[in-house]
Parts: sequence; structure tokens; C-alpha cells
Amino acid sequence: MLTFLKKFFGTKSEKDIKTIQPLVDQTLEIYPSLAKLSNDELRAKVDGLKKKIQDAIQKEQTEINDIKSRVEKDFEMDIDTKESLYKEVDELEKTITTKIEEVLNEILPEAYAILKDTSRRFSENEELLVTANEFDTKLAKTHKNIEIRSGQAAWKNKWIAAGTEVLWNMVHYDVQLIGGTVLHQGKISEMATGEGKTLVSTLPVFLNALSGRGVHVVTVNNYLAKRDSEWNAPLFQFHGLSVDCIDKHDPNTEERRQAYLADITYGTNNEFGFDYLRDNMARELSDLVQRKHNFAIVDEVDSVLIDDARTPLIISGPTPTGDKHEFMEFKPRVEKLLAAQKSFVQLCLTDAKRLFAEGNEKEAGIPLLRAYRGLPKNGALIKFLSEPGVKALLQKTENFYMQDQQKEMHKIDVDLFFVIDEKNNSVDMTEKGIDLITGTTDDPHFFIIPNVGGEIADLEKKTFEDPKEKALLKESLMRDFSVKSERIHTVNQLLKAYSLFEIDQEYVIADGQIKIVDEQTGRIMEGRRYSDGLHQALEAKENVKIEAATQTYATVTLQNYFRMYNKLAGMTGTAETEANEFWDIYKLDVVVIPTNRAISRKDEQDLVYKTKREKYNAVIEETAKLVAAGRPVLVGTTSVEISELLSRMLKLRGIKHNVLNAKLHQKEADIVAEAGQAGTVTIATNMAGRGTDIKLGPGVKDAGGLAIIGTERHESRRVDRQLRGRAGRQGDPGSSQFFVSLEDNLMNLLSVLRKK
Repeated sequence: MLTFLKKFFGTKSEKDIKTIQPLVDQTLEIYPSLAKLSNDELRAKVDGLKKKIQDAIQKEQTEINDIKSRVEKDFEMDIDTKESLYKEVDELEKTITTKIEEVLNEILPEAYAILKDTSRRFSENEELLVTANEFDTKLAKTHKNIEIRSGQAAWKNKWIAAGTEVLWNMVHYDVQLIGGTVLHQGKISEMATGEGKTLVSTLPVFLNALSGRGVHVVTVNNYLAKRDSEWNAPLFQFHGLSVDCIDKHDPNTEERRQAYLADITYGTNNEFGFDYLRDNMARELSDLVQRKHNFAIVDEVDSVLIDDARTPLIISGPTPTGDKHEFMEFKPRVEKLLAAQKSFVQLCLTDAKRLFAEGNEKEAGIPLLRAYRGLPKNGALIKFLSEPGVKALLQKTENFYMQDQQKEMHKIDVDLFFVIDEKNNSVDMTEKGIDLITGTTDDPHFFIIPNVGGEIADLEKKTFEDPKEKALLKESLMRDFSVKSERIHTVNQLLKAYSLFEIDQEYVIADGQIKIVDEQTGRIMEGRRYSDGLHQALEAKENVKIEAATQTYATVTLQNYFRMYNKLAGMTGTAETEANEFWDIYKLDVVVIPTNRAISRKDEQDLVYKTKREKYNAVIEETAKLVAAGRPVLVGTTSVEISELLSRMLKLRGIKHNVLNAKLHQKEADIVAEAGQAGTVTIATNMAGRGTDIKLGPGVKDAGGLAIIGTERHESRRVDRQLRGRAGRQGDPGSSQFFVSLEDNLMNLLSVLRKK
């Protein structure tokens, strides 16, 4: 029925593009006529567009300047009058924003045609000669691609971007004009990988920068921010628009402030957010670096506005007692507790296996559930759960003991030292565990929080000759409560660190520090720390320097930050699956842009295996077969640990390969750039390398193109689509194949959902 309706009425995307097509047609109609113009005449066209915008808002701008001048001169003006005048300014600013948008919509076809023709001129000529102006002369001092000769400026078509020489050879396709129009309209443009989103962004960036009110281009890492700002800059600078990148300059500097004053400002999402926080902490107006939030285009918009959106950016500082902690003191006790739990879980698992083999399933379920609640990430347990009927037995037993608000669960937990609730990410010590770590002390209540309320009530009932004695006893009681609360908190956080967090999965050690790995992208989350002492517990666990505890000075989520812009747009290869969320949170519409050439990638059905071991062996076999056929292979993994496991397996087979994960994120672009060469094998953690195209080397197309191998399905279908989209760019051949097993994390998650 749905297919029939789509055929009859057309898809939403088709309708969207139908409304945009007239603007694209106008652009293509203007474009040929521009070829007759000289370079100076083309530049003059842009100056004319800038003047048209300024003329449209001149009346309102003059009124604003008059009001501000009046307020500054009248020192005795009362607060109510000032407030009334500034409200008037706000209304005038809204009128200006509306008028600018009307003019931009009107000049869009001409502006897009001008930029398309500028791209053509750079691609067809080694240099463009124009009459040198003051802006050309200034740029020539720092840019080698611009030379001043006898009053003329020579703009070369080669320049340096991110340390690599770029030869400009791109001209906008028709579908890129559609994508650019969607972005200007404040929507999300979904374009397949390899369709040139970086070039698409130049169109709305150029158009909106003509207003002089600033355009922000937001990327996911500083390499892309610096690369894109340098790659695209000459197209904009040729027409007198200034370009800068905030990631090139230190925070709270004059250089960072000037970067924001540029017509076009590139940067990473985190740096834009942190600069906003720093501005909110500034004491003087002169310390502010950002100006009003006008228009932002977010690259990899699904990653920034969905995956990272609710994670707060936090500026923190020292606390008075931040360097005091007990993590190293209690670490031996926790390790002793963990060792005892491991030994006990191993005994439970042995009993469960024996009883299960004897056919006594009812009895086997109890030690099996006990082992699961004791150490759910135990490798031997995970392997046993993959055997037929074992997982079903665990679920049946768990359901029985969880009924009636888990009133029977204490029978399972009584012999454990601590209980892990993996779903809620919590660890609770049992009485047996408390007894074990209290045994080395003289105080039997060493890890028991006193009943403060009851004991204070008892004190109040007693009579003391000296009132100070009662006060001292109360103070001693509160101090004891505080010490023991902190002690129990420290032990619980250490238990979490040891039992729920694994190195190379949730975190890595880099530069002698614990760094969090983003589970969505596989990238290191620089500057992020787990809260509430958990990060310090991990530092104690891994024997790295324990940083002092901090307190929050300022915080904002990316979701709230990006909603401050007058106009927000985004681009990605995968947004349609999150269309409802984009609309509900940001009022952003998603438009799927057709590909310039038809996609010829073959997406194969998933191959399912019983165990992870069988699955990984199959992955290695398939990789060897593809390499022998002369095809490049990109293997997508879900964690650093799996990528390194596959790397070891490939080494045993003598297959050369590159590993791209959170440990090697700085080499990201270089590794991805080589990933399209014949016989090259690249192992990438999830979507590491997003934003960098994989271009096929000689002979690869004939061999079948880039082969994508997914080693596990992600719980978000969008992430799987991102991995698949790495192959088949611009109509290139390619293939994708996912290998899954019954032991995968997604399978465990689905079983939990079924129980619900």
C-alpha cells in the first residue's frame, strides 16, 4: 500500500526537489552568460550583490545606530527607558534578519551561478588575473597562491590545504546546486558519501556570507576544520570574503576573536561551544570572542546534533579539596574483592555446566544466574551462553527470581561479594563483600554508614551537663557520616571501574592519560572526563596520574547551543532515519538529494554465525579472498579491542593492513586516503575517517571496487548505513557485507528488550 501511494503521490524528497528545481534552473540559465565576463567584471557582480543587501537594511541599521548612540551619550537615562530602547533594537534586528533572508532568496540563482563560474575558472586556468585591491595585497603577504604583479593580482589554481598541495579541479554538479539550495533554506541535505558535500557547502556559505553577518561551518574534528577552511578559502577570498578557522588559534586570544569576525568561520563543534561558555564567564566586553549566532552549517549533522547533542560541554576548575582522594588506598581491597568474586563466579559456572550437561536444567539455572549477576562480562560465561538452550535457561531463571519486585533475588545474591546490574550501569556490594574488605580493620562498621537521624534523636533525649559536649558529639557523628559516605562512594566507583569498564573499549590510555572513546564514532573524546570520581577510579585502576577532582563552572549541551542560531542547516550521508528527531528538537527538515550517478554498490545479505570466533575467522577468510582479487577492503569494527584482535589475526595470515581506531586518530585522514588502493586492508573503528573520501586506485574499479566488511551490526541503523556508504561513491562499483554472530552485543540487547 505504501509503495503504491509513493508511486501515485511521489516521495517527500521528490516533492521537495520539485519546489527547488526552478531555482536551480534559474542558476543554470544565468551561468553560461557569466563566461563572457572578465575576472574583474565577475568580481564587480559580487560587489553589486553585497550592496543590494546593505541597501535593503540601511534604514533599520541607521535607526539602530541612532538608538545606541543616544543611549551611550545620555548617562542619566533611567533603566526603564533604556530597556524600552533596547527592545526596539531587538525588533529592528528581527526586521533586518527577515529582510536579509528575502534578498538572499532573490539573489540566490545569481550568487550560485557566480560561484560555479568561479570554480570553473580556477579549474580551467593555472592562474586568474585581476586588478589588485587592498584585500588582494593583504592576502598576498601570507598566501603563496596569490602574487601581486604591476598592479595586478595573480590567483593560482594550486594552494596548500592541511599540508598537501591542492589542484582545484571541481565544478558544481546540478545535484550539488540542489543540495546547496536545501542548506540555504535551513534544512538538512542528505547526500551519499562521495557526492561532494564539502563543495556543496561552498554555495550557501558564499551566499550567506555576502551579508557580512558571519557564517559558521561546523565539522567533527580539527583536521577537517583546518583542511576545509584552507581548501575552499580561495573561492571566497577571490570575491573579497575573509575566511578563518578558530581551531588554528588558542582560546581567549585576539586571533580567535578575529577568526569570529571573519565573513566565514570554520571550526569544530566543541570549540564553538566552549567559546560560548568562555564568553559567558568573561568579566569584560573586550574579553568576548563570539558575535551574534547568525547562520551555521553543520557537517556530519547526525553525529553532532543527535549522537553528541545531549552530552554537555563543561568548563571545570579546581575544588578546595580536589587533590584529596582515597582511590589508591582502597584499590588493594577492591582488587581482593574482585579476585574473590572471579573465583566464586568460576565455581558457579563449573557447577552450571555440570548440571546442564547432566540434564538438570532447573538446578543449573541458579549458579548460571549467580555467575551472570556476579560478572556478566566474563569471557567463559559469554561463551557458555552461546550454547543452545543456555541463554533461554538464564532468562527463564532470571524471570522467576525477578517477579514480585525481585523479592526472591536475595537468594541468588547472598553468596556474591557484589552484584552488577549491567543494564543500569551499577554495582552494589553485598554483606559478604563488606565483611571481606572490613576484615583487615579493627572497626566492624568500617564500611557501614551510621544512622545519623536515629543517633541524633537518641542524643537529643539524653541530658548533658555541658551543652558543648552534645554539640561535639553531633559534630563527630556528622564527620563520621561524611567520611564513611566518601569511603563507600570511592569503593563503589573503583568496583565500577574494574567490573564495567574495559580498556580499549570504553577508554584508552594515551599520553599517560585515561581518554574516553565515543561508542558511536570510535573517536577519542578529547577533554571529556567521567564525572563523580569515576574517571579518577579508572586512573587508579590503570596506574596513571590521578587528576584532582573538579567542579563545574559553566556547561551547555550542543543541542541548546545550536538552537541559538538564526538559521541552522546540516549535511550528512545518513539523516533520513532520524528525520523525526531532527524536526522535533530543531525544527530541521531532511531532504534526500539524488546522487549524481546511480549507485552500483552491491549490498549483500548478512552472514550469521553461532559464535564470535567463527565470525571473525570468516571475516579473515573473506578479507584474504578479496585482497587476492585485487580489491581494497575496509573492515568496520565496534571497538578498539576488536580492531586490534582482527589486526593480530591478519598478521598471523601475513596480510598487510592499516588500523584506524581511537589510539591512532591523528593519522585518520592519511590512512583513509590510502584505503582505496588495490589490495589495501583498512580496519576502522566504527566510523573513524568520516569526512574523508576513499578514492579508488588504478585497476580497482575493474576488480570490483571497494569492499566493506562490517564485523557487527550497530544498534543504530544509521551507523551501519554510514559504514556501507564508504563504498560506491560517484557511481563507483563496490560491495558491502555484514558478519554477525549470536554472541554479539546487539543480540544481548535484543534479548533484554524481549524480556521487557
